[in-house]
Amino acid sequence: MLLAGLLPQQTGSIEKGGPVGFVFQNPDHQLVMPTVGADVAFGLVKDNLSMQQTRERVEEALSAVNLWHLRRRPIYALSGGQKQRVAIAGAIAQHCEILLLDEPTALLDPDSQIDLVRQVQALVKSRGLTALWVTHRLAELDYCDRAFLLEDGQVSDRGDPQRLKQKIKVSYL
Repeated sequence: MLLAGLLPQQTGSIEKGGPVGFVFQNPDHQLVMPTVGADVAFGLVKDNLSMQQTRERVEEALSAVNLWHLRRRPIYALSGGQKQRVAIAGAIAQHCEILLLDEPTALLDPDSQIDLVRQVQALVKSRGLTALWVTHRLAELDYCDRAFLLEDGQVSDRGDPQRLKQKIKVSYL
C-alpha cells in the first residue's frame, strides 16, 4: 500500500526505481471506464501523451495480456479473469517497473487462477518487471523466484518459494 502510494508513509523511507502499477483483488474496484480500451487508456491521461502514443500503449498493453481483440468490449461483459487482465494491462500501459498484485486470483476459478499466474510470470520475464504478489494460495509459489512469509504483519522468513511452501505445509498439519 505504501509502495503504491495508497497510504501515506509515517516513518522510514522507501526507494523505488520507477513507476508502480497496482492490481486490486477485485478488478471491479479499479476498472472505471465503459470499455476495455478506454479503461486502459484512462490511466495514461496524467502522462499527457498524444492520441497516437496513447493508442500505441493501449494496443501494446492489451496485446501483452491477449485482449487486444476485446478492446471495444464493455467491461461488464468480461469474465473475472479478463477483468484482471485488463487491470494488469492498465498497469503495464503506464510502463510500470514494479507490479503490485493483491491476491489477483482470489475471485477466479482454479483454471483461470493458474492461467493468470502464468501470464503474469511471462510478462515479468519478457518485460523485466518486478512483481510483488500477495497470496494465500500455496500453488502460486510454484511460479515465483523468491517468497516472503508474513506472520502477524511481520516478515518471519524469506527465500526459496518451495522451502517456504514446505514450511507452511508442515506448520499447519
